[in-house]
Amino acid sequence: MIDITHKIKTQRLAIAQATVTVSNAHTIALINSNTIPKGNIFEASKIAGLFAVKNTSSAIPDCHPLPIESTTITHRIEGLQIIIEVAVKTIYRTGVEVEAMHGASIVALTIYDMLKPVDKGIEICNIKLLKKTGGKSQYNDVLNSTLKAAVVVCSDSIAAGNKTDFAGKAIITTLEKHNIHVADYSIIADEIKLITEKAILLSEQQYDLVIFTGGTGLSPRDVTPEALRPLLTREIPGIAEAARSYGMEHMPYAMLSRSLAGLRDNTLILALPGSTRGAQESMDALFPYLLHIFKVLQHTTHA
Repeated sequence: MIDITHKIKTQRLAIAQATVTVSNAHTIALINSNTIPKGNIFEASKIAGLFAVKNTSSAIPDCHPLPIESTTITHRIEGLQIIIEVAVKTIYRTGVEVEAMHGASIVALTIYDMLKPVDKGIEICNIKLLKKTGGKSQYNDVLNSTLKAAVVVCSDSIAAGNKTDFAGKAIITTLEKHNIHVADYSIIADEIKLITEKAILLSEQQYDLVIFTGGTGLSPRDVTPEALRPLLTREIPGIAEAARSYGMEHMPYAMLSRSLAGLRDNTLILALPGSTRGAQESMDALFPYLLHIFKVLQHTTHA
């Protein structure tokens, strides 16, 4: 199965449809009078559909087992057609499109099985996805302009040339995937004065996004939050909380991170962990969802 551990959990909805076409009006009359020999086709097919939705991963090899939070199955008759709709909801890392379509298929097959003693000309057709919501694509804001970003690595050892930077490069890769232009990449020592000067300079140069990586731990030299917090005109605690919460699903030590986020005027400043894993997981947790901030700022600027 595809690795989905890097995805965040969001509410997801999928609605699928299937159509069963009978061959004559007599079959519809038997359905409406509830005189089909095998019983009520709507009640029986609904039960079958519920089981199908919950057991999709057992039938479709590449489907992930996931929590089904809600399933709604409806039927309606239009002429000689029985229209089936199956709506499935979950809060998870992957969608429920296949679960909804599997449910709709089994509902249709159950109806077929129950009607075949009285109608030999039944057809199942048009099994399709009507709607899906949730996941990364729903929260990918389209901005009016390309964002200009800077990535600053805070590390005594990397600045001295004793280690190689991987965290900053991982952050840049993620930003470029989201079409964000990285116009500045620099490495500085863990000094409050250097961090402060760099943040002020980049905000004065009207960078949209400045990401510091490193210095968010608990050693005496980890001073990035102390350097940046006094510069912020508006702290945004939820950003750091989201990164920590996501990180703790993968590694409990993420609770020790002192990540920070906030605005200095119209520049968004982030302080992320300096480990490659911590930086990458933070980026996975925050992007592209974080970009909504700039949609709000653009709207405010032009209002």
